[in-house]
Amino acid sequence: MSRALDLLSDTFGFPTFRPGQEDVVERLVSGINTLCVMPTGAGKSLCYQVPALLQDGPSIVVSPLTALMDDQVAGLAANGVAASAIHSGRSREENVAAWQDFKAGRAKLLYLSPERLMTERMLAALEPLSPAMFVVDEAHCISKWGASFRPEYEMLSALKQRFPGATLGAFTATADETTRADIAAKLFEGDGDVLVQGFDRPNLSLAVKPKQGWKTQLTEFLEPRRAASGIIYCLSRRQTEEVAELLRGEGYRALPYHAGLSPETRRENQEIFMAESGVVMVATIAFGMGIDKPDIRYVLHLSLPGSMEAYYQEIGRAGRDGAAADVMMLYSMADARMRRQFIEEEGASEDHRRREHKRLDALLAYCEATQCRRVALLAYFGETGASACGNCDICLDPPELIDGTREAQMLFSAIARTGERFGGGHITDILRGSATEKVTARGHEALPTFGVGADRAKSFWQGMIRQMLAGGWLELDISGYGALRLTDTGRAVLKGEAEVEIRQIVTKRENRRTKTAIAAAAEGVDSELLARLKAVRRDLASQRGVPAYVIFSDASLIDMCLIQPRNIEEMGTVNGVGPKKLKDFGETFLAAVAGAGAA
Repeated sequence: MSRALDLLSDTFGFPTFRPGQEDVVERLVSGINTLCVMPTGAGKSLCYQVPALLQDGPSIVVSPLTALMDDQVAGLAANGVAASAIHSGRSREENVAAWQDFKAGRAKLLYLSPERLMTERMLAALEPLSPAMFVVDEAHCISKWGASFRPEYEMLSALKQRFPGATLGAFTATADETTRADIAAKLFEGDGDVLVQGFDRPNLSLAVKPKQGWKTQLTEFLEPRRAASGIIYCLSRRQTEEVAELLRGEGYRALPYHAGLSPETRRENQEIFMAESGVVMVATIAFGMGIDKPDIRYVLHLSLPGSMEAYYQEIGRAGRDGAAADVMMLYSMADARMRRQFIEEEGASEDHRRREHKRLDALLAYCEATQCRRVALLAYFGETGASACGNCDICLDPPELIDGTREAQMLFSAIARTGERFGGGHITDILRGSATEKVTARGHEALPTFGVGADRAKSFWQGMIRQMLAGGWLELDISGYGALRLTDTGRAVLKGEAEVEIRQIVTKRENRRTKTAIAAAAEGVDSELLARLKAVRRDLASQRGVPAYVIFSDASLIDMCLIQPRNIEEMGTVNGVGPKKLKDFGETFLAAVAGAGAA
């Protein structure tokens, strides 16, 4: 490592490595295959450039973009290091000269795309040179669970067999546990280390808002940032053009970027954005990989990204200089529906679609977080124990919370009693008393928790699950079938050792119930009937050895008093009366209501 430090100082002008870099360099210099997950701006390039220059043999760097290759080669040249790149953006003469420099040893690094590297002609030409190292940049592209999967990258899994004497390095800023395992399995076949240097970007201020008049929200966000450079991510090409036109009308220098534009226009717009200040790039996800503009002061998502990985990758373009930058996301359930439609239309396997839906679930949970967003974001990538950041919207302006302990215990009990092996849809069916084929096939209609949450709408329990995931009380098994599992903090709540506060979850059905309660207060509920219904509820609860709310909530009994159902069909319209409760208790409560009428 003393040679590495000398090279770092003499060639690159840095007296010491940044935190985390030395561990990676040491492994690669020692010939240990290594996957490194390191946050954007932490200096990944030096982690493989230094070992490459220390090796006796040449090294090949696999990169997904021609612009990124050229930037890397130019950066090395500025430090007096000769490197070559061969790609379609250069003339044949330039590519031939680059190969000759590399073959003769005048350049120790050669940058290639995976498509060009994995041709039989190129592999055969490299074999006599005995490459010391292959480096895969943006390694999440290897995994179909990654945010920017490129099928061509999967071919790189053949490198270990073809060049057994070469060290393999892989680098990315974006990979959850499942993606990391997939990358390591494909590249290293189990023979290598995985180093996770952290995902925290403390200079980014994180914020999320429900979409409510996005044009107004957009202009209000941008107004204090007129002089700054930033990126606005849109869901479609049409929205990209619409937003760019809107901003130009407001006096901003806004440029569109999407796959529908010609390569020349995209290149020109990107060059303007990279070279000038105060430019707004309005883009789809086609823009961003390899963008290394240090002074991007904000990233605004006008629509929901595809996953937590995609979100993290896209916000990672802000604040690469280490100075403060703002990250804002606007989201709506309409965005979520469109994202789910995209997943279904991908044409991928059922297993892939299922995992992508679960990844989207995790992102929605992040949107509905009630505690520090940075804690929620880091927890998704496996970093637990972080303290509140004081630099996100929730820390700076905490939402109004209500006690959700009782509902959380219902949810956690249903999860625990079913062995922590089922997803949110099945758990919601149990809580609401829906005797679906899946529920009855497993005997889950006999559980004490079956139907205990029937007085809540399906959307309430969906929102509750998202908040519990975001707050760390639950975790999602993305690598499996999306099962909900209790964390230690969740188990403490279930045991009555801790409480839970939640953000108010407003649903259409709850709106109706609220109106019912208001009507009850205004019109007056028959107190004698309500007392009779409560007595029936108490007797049933005592017989079954369960709390009274397991039978029916007060809100359901009040609704019964107001509706005064005369038959089983009308009883089914009462708030909180699901199919199972209607079957078990409907006639009993109908008799109680009828008895009041007879009296």
